[in-house]
Amino acid sequence: MIADISHILTKGESDVIEFKTSFNEDVIESLVAFANTKGGAVFIGITDNAEVKGVMVETETLQKWTNEIRTKTQPGLVPIISVIEFHGKHIVRLFINEFPVKPVSCKGRFFKRLANSNYQLSALEISNLSMQSLQVSWDSYPAYNKSLDSIDFEKVQKFIDKVNNAGRFALLGTPLECLQKLKLVVGNTITNAAYLLFANESTGYNVHLGRFKTPSFIIDDKMLNGTLFDVVEDVMRYIISHLKVAFEIKGMTTQRTEIFEYPIPALRELLLNAIIHRDYTSSIDVQIKIFDQSIRFFNPGNLFGNLDIEDLKTDNYQAFTRNKLIAEAFYLTGDIEKYGSGFIRIRKELLEYPSMQCIYSELGNGFQIELKYLEQKIQTDLKTDLKTDLKTDLKIDDIDSKIILIISEDNFISIPTIAKKIGKKATATKNRIQKLKTIGVLQRIGAAKGGYWKINE
Repeated sequence: MIADISHILTKGESDVIEFKTSFNEDVIESLVAFANTKGGAVFIGITDNAEVKGVMVETETLQKWTNEIRTKTQPGLVPIISVIEFHGKHIVRLFINEFPVKPVSCKGRFFKRLANSNYQLSALEISNLSMQSLQVSWDSYPAYNKSLDSIDFEKVQKFIDKVNNAGRFALLGTPLECLQKLKLVVGNTITNAAYLLFANESTGYNVHLGRFKTPSFIIDDKMLNGTLFDVVEDVMRYIISHLKVAFEIKGMTTQRTEIFEYPIPALRELLLNAIIHRDYTSSIDVQIKIFDQSIRFFNPGNLFGNLDIEDLKTDNYQAFTRNKLIAEAFYLTGDIEKYGSGFIRIRKELLEYPSMQCIYSELGNGFQIELKYLEQKIQTDLKTDLKTDLKTDLKIDDIDSKIILIISEDNFISIPTIAKKIGKKATATKNRIQKLKTIGVLQRIGAAKGGYWKINE
């Protein structure tokens, strides 16, 4: 036990550890914060800077503390209490598990644990925590003052067709029956999700887009509003229209490859994340800002559940869904994969863009993801592309392709060295290189000595 305490003292306060010199109401607030988050322990008799002062513990002390904790919390908390002796001094450990029914309060105030501090929840956060605890989401509630007349059933039919084509679920019956099957409509009452997905009018939720030269110099500005599936496509068109594109010429000049400034699948994943997981109880818009060498996606609503930014950087975090019905709709159409895998796919896409970074941050009551780069990608990987593209377009054989690959790795290489690497005589190798020069694949820059080879684009 001494070793455990030494380790805790070295580690210091955290999202699951709190130090207090004495028992007071702050201790109860910490226990409430732990109960509303993922559990934790308060150690009494230790200062903030991890110095053990000890605490006097009499026979009735622990029972008195337990009663005070239970009477000042709702629902009443009963922590697991243990007394630890450490180098002749007593430390009291109060441990509480994450509470199954949230939120828990201390004298009518609600707290959550963030890093090594207790954070008092707003009314909106209290509501969200309660819905999360009950395993319901805002989008499953009836849409206020809306009816079936607010739904565009042509949009519903397009959705049904897309779901059936995706093959993840079979939707049979009338459009209304399909919506009822997915619980987007309950009886004849439409949910918030159904309204946001299929409304025949403006929903009031905007995506604010802009092209910026600097944070204060706006080149272009646009506000998009519509049902969610339509907004995703409209926003992607806007983003793509403002991206820089490099053109890579391969082989014959009639063939070129477009290399977008950012991987398009990653941008779509980031957009879907902002649309699906935004907090729709907030009046703040989703915001997308495009700069010269970065793009930012901001959506109202912090990370949901017990997720934190460090979790997103791993491949095995537990996903929490703020809007379950909306997420399910996009899953059934094939727009998203299984929940929680979006950031994994984004990281895989970014592997093809070596200088690009993905930066996560929580800003106020929202979440932002930024992609930024130092150098724009202007060419694909020669090693993976030459064998297919050059052989197809120029009708050259495997030996010619091998020569190109060797030169792509060292453009100062000599013909004798190339001949040795491909297992051919120097004369035969020289003839092949001349052919590649004649058809425009290779170019010699400079003299035979001191010059270098260039693979033409």
